[in-house]
Amino acid sequence: QVQLVESGGGLVQFGGSLRLSCAVSGSIFTIYSVGWYRQAPGKQRELVARIGSDYSTAYADSVKGRFTISRDNAKKTVYLQMNSLKPEDTAVYYCNFIAAWGQGTQVTVSS
Repeated sequence: QVQLVESGGGLVQFGGSLRLSCAVSGSIFTIYSVGWYRQAPGKQRELVARIGSDYSTAYADSVKGRFTISRDNAKKTVYLQMNSLKPEDTAVYYCNFIAAWGQGTQVTVSS
């Protein structure tokens, strides 16, 4: 059974940075893509970034140039480096791997 454990959220000021981590259990980590999603209050969950098994990446337009997704297959962990944070980035961030979801980690950006 795949389990995801997210960490790294918190409160940060406008323009600040945070790095989220998603640790994935299971031996099949290397052959699938992993995504970061977010959900703000009253809004639908949206894709933020995704990284493929070949390390290819894709980003939402709203975060391009500010966020970077990466993976460490040896540690079975995916990271989301978030720079130049804005209040509109405030949301619960979720990691997704195949059909599994993490518990979410809150990111709050103050203006």
